[in-house]
Amino acid sequence: MVNPAAGSAEQEQVDAALSVLRDGADVAVAKPRNASELDAVLRRLDDRALVVAGGDGSLHLAVGRLWSLGLLPEVPVGLLPLGTGNDFARGLGLPLEAGEAARALLLASPAACDLLVDDAGGVVVNAVHAGLGAAAAARSEGLKGGLGPLAYPVGALIAGVAEGGYELEIAVDASTLHTGPTLMVGVGNATCIGGGTTLCPAAVPDDGLLDVIVATGVTPSARLAFGAALRQGTHTDRDDVLAAQGRSVTVKGDPVMHDADGELSDPLRARTYTVEPAAWRLLRP
Repeated sequence: MVNPAAGSAEQEQVDAALSVLRDGADVAVAKPRNASELDAVLRRLDDRALVVAGGDGSLHLAVGRLWSLGLLPEVPVGLLPLGTGNDFARGLGLPLEAGEAARALLLASPAACDLLVDDAGGVVVNAVHAGLGAAAAARSEGLKGGLGPLAYPVGALIAGVAEGGYELEIAVDASTLHTGPTLMVGVGNATCIGGGTTLCPAAVPDDGLLDVIVATGVTPSARLAFGAALRQGTHTDRDDVLAAQGRSVTVKGDPVMHDADGELSDPLRARTYTVEPAAWRLLRP
């Protein structure tokens, strides 16, 4: 499955991957332009695997539609990571170069992966975050064309200065983890966001658990210190950062945007995410 709006650089990567895949497999290329065309492609897969050529957003869309159609358990999914951040692939250690990723797919076998499902029927393949992280993603959108993977750190720096915090309650498995001022909530099925920033270092996408990170420091100095620690991968060492694991998490309180696999929501007053263990199969070397 290829993005029909792919630019010339991305198309070159697709062509390089296809030349490898066609040496070892029967390959059909689909370029669905909308949800109905995508659904039609997914219903016609028969016994084929679905290989998504794109980033976390493309994988999110494909897995979400398979989930909605009731086809997700039946269809092995492969990934050619051609997006801006490719965080799911980074977190799992999958090859990021197109030809290498294609060769790995030819040697891959299906491995069970968990899925996070929200109370509105949406899915999360990699990670979702609310507060500073979503604000950073929103601010980085207009920077991707010029900065590529650097857009998120720059957006995070801007958001770290501008965003104040939220009054939120976070409950894991119905037990309150935190109530009060909150800078950011992260929920990980895998480890990375923002082009390789490790948000949930202990997250494993096949352990039947979701990982939760809550940053509670909202003063200007705390915001900047958390942002620096997050980029360095030392944020979980901070006294104002809480970590937990569980099977569900609820975030409620002030309206706050959620960023699920790079897809930004409207500000939400409440959202619950629940893990569905071994809900889908990823092709892994």
